[in-house]
Amino acid sequence: MTDRIAALTNRLPGDVDAFIVQSPANRFYLTGLRTSAGTLVVTRRQSWFIIDFRYISIARQTVKNAEVVLQENLLAQIATLLKKVDAKKVAVESHHLSVGGFTAMKEAFDKIELTADSRCADALLNMRQIKDAGEIEKMQRVQDISDRVFSEIIGFIRPGRTEREVAFEIYRLGHLYGAQRLSFDTIAVSGINSSLPHGVPSDKPLKRGELLTLDFGYVLDGYCSDMTRTVAVGEIGEKERLIYETTLKAQLAALEAAGPDKLCSDIDKVARDIIYNAGFEGCFGHGLGHSLGLEVHENPRFSPAETVRTQPGMVFSVEPGIYIAGEFGCRIEDVICITPTGRINLTHSPKELIICG
Repeated sequence: MTDRIAALTNRLPGDVDAFIVQSPANRFYLTGLRTSAGTLVVTRRQSWFIIDFRYISIARQTVKNAEVVLQENLLAQIATLLKKVDAKKVAVESHHLSVGGFTAMKEAFDKIELTADSRCADALLNMRQIKDAGEIEKMQRVQDISDRVFSEIIGFIRPGRTEREVAFEIYRLGHLYGAQRLSFDTIAVSGINSSLPHGVPSDKPLKRGELLTLDFGYVLDGYCSDMTRTVAVGEIGEKERLIYETTLKAQLAALEAAGPDKLCSDIDKVARDIIYNAGFEGCFGHGLGHSLGLEVHENPRFSPAETVRTQPGMVFSVEPGIYIAGEFGCRIEDVICITPTGRINLTHSPKELIICG
């Protein structure tokens, strides 16, 4: 954590004297403490973590790379600290702070220039793109929980169960096996509902001959997992099998193409071309994948518009899908980490079509 604040100060633009960090993920990344509130003031000379009474004891025990200050009058305290280091220009998290919050700071910081340009925020987000070995280990541990849940949920799935019951069982099993919370609302949608990429589980009963898409993830030690599997409820028809096989072919090809120093848009194109050439142009309307870590959706992404090149330590989902409006859909998702020579797959659940019930 000490290295992270030091690395951040080295990345601050030369004309910026201080950076105010308030977003939960960035606070955790820099201090190692996850709280619902708190403000980190980073300068080249010293850093302070201002936190209210609820967390002051744990903060004093946990935060070793910044001076911990009990919050009383936040804006006045920040202003005093900034004057202490003679800060002239101060940056805020342009991706996080509200207009109201920015205005309140401007009014409180007399004779200090407050800037909302994205240079400092981007520098911190760029640091977070590259996961170190400890972060990858944590992501593997939480993904292992997801894999274990999938291995059990397929025995729970049968005709007559509702989508909502399946989603709740995914929630229950994850917590049983050590997850701290869901990383996003579970998607468990079947039949016509599976044609909605982000469909919401309903009281619809599962029926034989339908595809069921399960997209879920958990949080452990601050890091997220994310995976999708589509299974069959009983035997399915030829069209459903074609959709499944095409999605799987696209996913496997994209996984094989992923590696260091690749254009993210090129990885997306590998999967997209397979799906479109199979006759399903217009049925894959989202990007191939997104980065994840402390948040389940981070940048960069595998998408047609992404111009970033992959680097070792970046973690991506790879999740092509085909969605036939008014009929059904299919998505298959793994999470991979880019390495100097290729990629490692953190997801170990099988991908051959599983017939449930």
